[in-house]
Amino acid sequence: MPETTKKKKRPYLHEVDLMRIIFIFGVLLNHTTTAFSQSMADAAGAPHMTLLATHLLIHFTRMGFMFMTGLVLTLNYYHRNDWPTFFKKRFAGSGWPYVLWNIILLTASCLLAIAPFTWANYWPTLTSALLHGDQFYLYYIVVTLQLYVLFPFMVKLFQKVSNHNLILLVSFLVQLAVVFFIKYDYQFMDRSNLTWWVRSYGVNVFTYQFYFIFGEYTSLHYQQMVQGIRKHARALITATLLLSVGTVPYYFWNRNVLGFAHSYAVSPHQPYMFVYDVLMILTIFWIGLKYSDWRQHGMPARLDQWVKNGAKVSFGIYLDQTIGLTLLRWILAQTHLSDWGYFAAIPLGYVFVLAVSFGIACFCYKVPPFGILIGRPQWHLLKHNRQPKGALLNDTAK
Repeated sequence: MPETTKKKKRPYLHEVDLMRIIFIFGVLLNHTTTAFSQSMADAAGAPHMTLLATHLLIHFTRMGFMFMTGLVLTLNYYHRNDWPTFFKKRFAGSGWPYVLWNIILLTASCLLAIAPFTWANYWPTLTSALLHGDQFYLYYIVVTLQLYVLFPFMVKLFQKVSNHNLILLVSFLVQLAVVFFIKYDYQFMDRSNLTWWVRSYGVNVFTYQFYFIFGEYTSLHYQQMVQGIRKHARALITATLLLSVGTVPYYFWNRNVLGFAHSYAVSPHQPYMFVYDVLMILTIFWIGLKYSDWRQHGMPARLDQWVKNGAKVSFGIYLDQTIGLTLLRWILAQTHLSDWGYFAAIPLGYVFVLAVSFGIACFCYKVPPFGILIGRPQWHLLKHNRQPKGALLNDTAK
């Protein structure tokens, strides 16, 4: 028996890198198509209705990010039990970008006179944005900060309850009940007298509890999940494709049968979408595994490097997306295309938003001191706040 044993190095999960890319690119596609739909003149025309009806098809990305956050946090912190350091690192890594981007984007909006932002309401707007996460798509950071508070309790739950399948099942049933309640009752209730955290269920961490639990479960049973996904890939992909196609008639059922307005019809908080989101997350996991397999069998080095770089700045792309989207809306306002013309131009607009967002995030990643804007500061005031050696390289649990 050897006197000393080297600590086993955890493998780098290349599939996680591609999953990050897919989810963030899906977010930008979602927001890009919304910008184009808002530029169309005929609300009842085929181009506009096509975009509305297919909106749910790409609305799984939010839940994908929640799943990824639970997965990566567990991969990196489940066995450490150093919660003061965890809180210091995580709140700084997400908190500073959140505050700085709110200030930067609001200030720029006021300087450019972008409605509805004005200098007269600057401080009330900034205060509300920081407290509620209700501007510039930054609500996700508010949810993530809440998760950081709850994460030690999630770890304790999985450590104390040996039957992790039971935890996942109960979480699934609770989530199903939550989305049923939101869709058919809560979203139509008078919630004016409730606190914002309860009233605005979209920024309430408990609204997404299953995805965080599912991420933690996947991390702790990673090989079993990988084997299961590979074994049942055909059935998984078939079910996902059927449900994805089904989002179109589901949208019209929401509108024409239930009488929902568009915003309610495309809500991600619906029972159908819950099942679809889970299957889509697993399908994207399978795609990530195929990518990881390809890497071992002659993938072009440039493509591999592009995926790695994209994964590193994916959080930054999410944070700075407002800039690319605002520029796109300005360009669209200067054009006078037909609705079909706008529809045909979506790929160009999407590439534009991707290029701007990716470019800004890469700049921040490479040029000090702007790394702090994307949660990857190049300068550290305290050495012990740096990434510990041996942690997974794809630790950007944002």
